[in-house]
Amino acid sequence: MINRKLQVNELERKTTEEFKESQKNQIIVVLDNIRSLHNIGSVFRTADAFLLEGIYLCGICATPPHNEIHKSALGAENSVQWIYFKETADAIQELKNNNYKIIAIEQTEKSILLDQYKIDKTQKYALVFGNEVKGIQQSVVDSCNESVEIPQFGTKHSFNISVSAGIILWEWYKQLLSE
Repeated sequence: MINRKLQVNELERKTTEEFKESQKNQIIVVLDNIRSLHNIGSVFRTADAFLLEGIYLCGICATPPHNEIHKSALGAENSVQWIYFKETADAIQELKNNNYKIIAIEQTEKSILLDQYKIDKTQKYALVFGNEVKGIQQSVVDSCNESVEIPQFGTKHSFNISVSAGIILWEWYKQLLSE
């Protein structure tokens, strides 16, 4: 045998209470009109994995508790703090009022490729992800400080929202850990 898989009890993960009391990475994910409850649940799970401050659910996004969110979140909807906003613009304004740098994860005329983006470890960030079909509303993009896009090399022009969140959040986390 090359390697034995670890049992869940060997992973030494935080309890929900330990997670809530832990120092968080200063990142909030903003979901702008995400229609898929599985995508929302996936983002909760990723936010838990990277110890994020929270998630802002906006517009048509469903909110916990919901069985379909739970199927992919697997309980992360209970550990990660979340807030619902009817309008994404209101969420962005609150974040700006609290000194977050707002980053649209979107393909724009002036977007910066993810592999070229350097985060400031002293800065608080809000990362905005958009609807599965339409992306981030243009009015929301207009209110962001910058836009970042994930380089792609095939025939498709986008990733699934949950995949995008995983890629982006891993890169942010990796840069936070670097010297």
